[in-house]
Amino acid sequence: MKIILACLLVLAISVTLSNADCFIQPLKLEISDKITGCHDWNGKLHEFGSHWRNADCYDCSCSRDGISCCSSFATPVSYDEEKCVSIFNKETCTYKVVEKNDHSKECPVHGWVG
Repeated sequence: MKIILACLLVLAISVTLSNADCFIQPLKLEISDKITGCHDWNGKLHEFGSHWRNADCYDCSCSRDGISCCSSFATPVSYDEEKCVSIFNKETCTYKVVEKNDHSKECPVHGWVG
């Protein structure tokens, strides 16, 4: 019985951690026949096999299929939304949940996605 409970706990944790926000942007066709990498949304060229974090806190990589990006942050989903507000910090790529009337007071968060 303990083994079953332990397995269920591991499964519950892994499902929560694997719920990332990801997307793929196909390669943009260029005029020349030689494609050397991926152009991101700002027009910057990234070589095939390269990895970077963009300004919106997504971890991206370039392959011959295109640009693949996944969120590097978790989003709070279970907190008192009437009393509290979530604030995203692009410098640290993290959310903080605070009281609407007093941002110095943090609110408890019971669930995260991403």
